[in-house]
Amino acid sequence: MKIVIVDDDILVSSALKTILEAGGEVEVTGTGQDGKDAVRLYDELLPDVLLMDIRMKDMNGLDAAEQILKRHTDAKILLLTTFSDDEYIVKALKYGVKGYLIKQDYGSILPALQAVQMNQTVFGTEIMSRIPGLLQKEQKEKEWETLLPKEEEKKKEKKSETDGETAEEVNETAGEAEPETAEEVNETAGEAEPETKTAE
Repeated sequence: MKIVIVDDDILVSSALKTILEAGGEVEVTGTGQDGKDAVRLYDELLPDVLLMDIRMKDMNGLDAAEQILKRHTDAKILLLTTFSDDEYIVKALKYGVKGYLIKQDYGSILPALQAVQMNQTVFGTEIMSRIPGLLQKEQKEKEWETLLPKEEEKKKEKKSETDGETAEEVNETAGEAEPETAEEVNETAGEAEPETKTAE
């Protein structure tokens, strides 16, 4: 099995290469340090499996996986990371990554590589137990995002109706305050005139 290892820690890459090649079943044909290296090396070497870290400078493993899988839909990618972040797991599933393992579990890497080479999906016991809940959560968030614009539109319509009613009330009040006739105005003004004294 030919694989490419991409990790921003050179010591980790070197250790993985030594461990995996020790049994004679794996040949590491290339190593890289970031997502850009991963994309380039995959295009050049077309390995059976790409073993890659997630958190790396310049381009992370998830972005690299997305680019590679767009170009090579049959690419087999196994992500190896110290982080079991929910967002990472969901994105890995979306992009079609074949596996997601925690770095500390070195003993499971070779079996995982073999399973991924056979087109199986490997996410580790801890991560597999969280996937159903994560997918349900994401589905609910999508439904809410769909409903949110509708709710906002309803609020705007309700506000417009309320504003319209308020304007009508103001006009009615203003209308009631107006004098009924010109005669009433004149009568009121006449009553208000002061009496004049007659000179003696």
